[in-house]
Amino acid sequence: MRGALVAALLLAAPLPACDGHDDAPPPIVRPVLSIVAKPANQQRIGFAGVVEPRYQTDRAFQVLGRIIERDVDVGDMVRKGQAIAKNDPLAYQLAMRSAESELLTARSQLEKATAQQDRTQTLVEQGVYTKANLDTAQQAMDAASASVQQAEARLSKAKEQLGYTTLTADIDGVVTSVDADVGQMASPGMKVMTLARTDVREAVVDVPEDVVRTLSPGTGFTISLQADPAIVSTGKVREIAPEADAATRQTRVKITLDRSDDPFRLGATVTATPDVATGASTIDVPATALFERDGATRVWVVDDAAKTVRSAPVEVAARDGRVARLSGGVASGARVVVAGANSLAEGQAVRLSGEVGE
Repeated sequence: MRGALVAALLLAAPLPACDGHDDAPPPIVRPVLSIVAKPANQQRIGFAGVVEPRYQTDRAFQVLGRIIERDVDVGDMVRKGQAIAKNDPLAYQLAMRSAESELLTARSQLEKATAQQDRTQTLVEQGVYTKANLDTAQQAMDAASASVQQAEARLSKAKEQLGYTTLTADIDGVVTSVDADVGQMASPGMKVMTLARTDVREAVVDVPEDVVRTLSPGTGFTISLQADPAIVSTGKVREIAPEADAATRQTRVKITLDRSDDPFRLGATVTATPDVATGASTIDVPATALFERDGATRVWVVDDAAKTVRSAPVEVAARDGRVARLSGGVASGARVVVAGANSLAEGQAVRLSGEVGE
């Protein structure tokens, strides 16, 4: 009797609904790589360099000869037109005397031919000589005149070559190197010494690749002497080498100094520090963190508490194939996803995996 009552109660109990629908599956949690955003240029870093002239010239003789005199040495100041070295002029002096003699002879021949032409002209007018005699005299005078012109040209060339035996400074400046000495044979075009102007000076520094990306012509620098850091000048980038050195992977930058006085002498060692930007600080992130959506450049920012991501529009100040510099949109300390940006969705749950840069 009791067993039949239990069976009846079981049959009367409501059964669970069987509508074919189970509870929704849990959301997919994606593992992501991320970094913590930190301001770039948190500290000003100086780079060692050397003061060099912007303009310099190599001086060389234009004629062959043995150097018999050198009037200046390294470090000497020179003026434009000042004699700085001399070749043996004897051979060129003799050549000039020979040209002078040839010119005298040619002029004498011209005077003779001119007188003959005048006499022939008179005799033709008197009917003694024919027109053919006058033509012959005229031709002789023209040939003598051409000989005079040739002799004058040879004399001018001989004087010019004699002048080339004295080497002069072509600028106001300082001697930075001497490459030939007294007694040495100097061929035409062989460098004898180098002169540098002192009115425009530059700091030449080698800068790492990550810093070069932030520089452009006109970027300001503060230049201080390493011998006395209290002596300071300012300058602006004039030239950035198109490629880095193959060995050091650093790029050469030339900065024109605003000061060209004695403390910043050529060859002085200096420290060049890029000026800090006056605007908001920037943040560097890998270029793979960026993606485009709704016409804006964005990054994924991780909500550390909820473990989800949200997209944030950013302002890109500079960008290359590896790094993007953000000037707005991401706060310092925010966690930014750096890989798989195109495969995430708003509010997607994520799991931090292999954080970068921590």
